[in-house]
Amino acid sequence: MGIVIDTNVFIDIENGRYNSEELAKFSQFGNSFISAITVAELYLGIHLAKDDATKIKREVFVESIINAIPTLAFTEDVAKVYSRIYSIFLKPRIKTGSNAHDLQIAATALAYGYPVLTSNVDDFKKIPGIEILKP
Repeated sequence: MGIVIDTNVFIDIENGRYNSEELAKFSQFGNSFISAITVAELYLGIHLAKDDATKIKREVFVESIINAIPTLAFTEDVAKVYSRIYSIFLKPRIKTGSNAHDLQIAATALAYGYPVLTSNVDDFKKIPGIEILKP
């Protein structure tokens, strides 16, 4: 059992919109994980910080997440699931607000058999088979 935490949950924690202690209420799902894509997005946030003080603060925050929560690899199995999901959204009749990173996070959750915890439900709700949890 487990749960994949989407990048936006950490952004909400960093910006004071969500309290990290509230993550404990999802403990019934087992261990918490992040996807390799979330690691990339978190590091991108460091690189895009508006000034050095924000960059340092954000780097400490990101490193604490990465050190505390295991990362699920973007494996060949995840890539196969991603290609199935992505192909659905490439069809012209289907429109979604999801971007490639959201689809990759969803593919990771699906491949490992875990729900995704996200505050951006709209980014995931059209993805077939995904179980979504909202903080």
